[in-house]
Amino acid sequence: MRYDLAIVGSGGGAFAAAIAARRKGKHVVMVEHGDVGGTCVNTGCVPSKALLAAAHARHVALDAARFPGIRASAEQVDFQELIAGKRRLVADMRADKYVDLAAEYGWEILTGHGRFTEGPLLCVDLPDGGSQRIEAENYLIATGSAPWIPPIDGLAQVGYLTSTTAMESDHLPQSLLVVGGNYIGLEQGQLFARLGTQVTVVETLDRLAPKEEPEVSAAIEQVFADDGIAVHTTATVRSVRRENGHVVAVLDGQPGRQIHAEQILIATGRRPVVDGLNLETVGVKTGQHGEILVDEHLRTTNPRIWAAGDVTGHPQFVYVAGAHGSIVADNAFDNAGRTVDYHHLPQVTFTTPAIASAGMTEAQAISAGHRCDCRVLPLEYVPRAIVNRDTRGLIKLVADADTGRLLGAHVVADAAGEVIATAVYALANDMTVQQMADLWCPYLTMAEGLKLAAQTYTRDVSKLSCCAS
Repeated sequence: MRYDLAIVGSGGGAFAAAIAARRKGKHVVMVEHGDVGGTCVNTGCVPSKALLAAAHARHVALDAARFPGIRASAEQVDFQELIAGKRRLVADMRADKYVDLAAEYGWEILTGHGRFTEGPLLCVDLPDGGSQRIEAENYLIATGSAPWIPPIDGLAQVGYLTSTTAMESDHLPQSLLVVGGNYIGLEQGQLFARLGTQVTVVETLDRLAPKEEPEVSAAIEQVFADDGIAVHTTATVRSVRRENGHVVAVLDGQPGRQIHAEQILIATGRRPVVDGLNLETVGVKTGQHGEILVDEHLRTTNPRIWAAGDVTGHPQFVYVAGAHGSIVADNAFDNAGRTVDYHHLPQVTFTTPAIASAGMTEAQAISAGHRCDCRVLPLEYVPRAIVNRDTRGLIKLVADADTGRLLGAHVVADAAGEVIATAVYALANDMTVQQMADLWCPYLTMAEGLKLAAQTYTRDVSKLSCCAS
């Protein structure tokens, strides 16, 4: 059949492109070999945040004594019931936000493996052993990413978990070694620790959250220490073996150090999914990490084939994939010439407290030629944190010393994701820290911390009354 747009994949980027194309009256087909909805709803954002919320609820019960007069307790976790509830939530959202939505907009979803042939054409290998050939004016590759597994000696033999399989496990391990201290490792590590597992995190670089500001890393390392999570930085797992039913990991960087755990979870990043697409047949080039190379308009090296989301090697967030999808539809059918601007892109790690950032780090700003003026506000000066009786965390602002313009914001706090959304608007509108300091902000919100951090450029906020501006 002939279509205007044929899409391989069914995640956030695929759906955004399909919706945008259908609104233009275009004929769309989507090819998916697994569960409709891609990583986010099936194995990523939705299930992980649902389980993190459950783990946080248990932690709050165990930590309730920080509030005078409050007593609470938490029983052992029924992990199978917890996972079953997560599966029901995922199934409901997959139906509501993906399968039913496709039917409402009126495009077909073919179940099968898609691969390119000369033309370009798309050949779909169907579950019954047959195949179907699809011809389209434009093609979109939105196949996402999958966990990357490092070459650790013995890993294949002992078996391992990933962020995907860990959330499908049939029991809660007593102990867990997490390899990787970036956002996936941090979320998964704290998730299992707060469900009752003894967790150890190993990170190759010299600090947790190594892509964040050093002050952020120090803050989250203290949180992990408070949670009883053991952390080994500047360490690499050299080899693993099974011994008496447990994994024994040998570390480089710490001579003689071995870690024993019931299970090992690999959280060392993700790689683009391009296997089996036959990209070389249609002249689509990939980069050194397997990412599909695209121009600023998200067109590949074949003018009729586009790519969106994680498979491009661009920032791996579902909202980036969604933006890519709509951009592809506009550029493919309207020659809109739209590009992607990441300068105020936010990112959140959903630990508790959460980590959030937008814009440049101090090091990035200096590298870009700015003369920086930075301020770090500990949460002990933020009234919302004080009344929450948890002042662990901080807000760091990176500003240009010559203009006062905000260049970046970095937050470790409860509801940091909501706080950083305010900073995104300030960055997008080239606001100065003085303008931020002068704006209205509701009292006893964590977002007020941004205003207070901006005020530190001109005053000592420790000498303000609690609601003074």
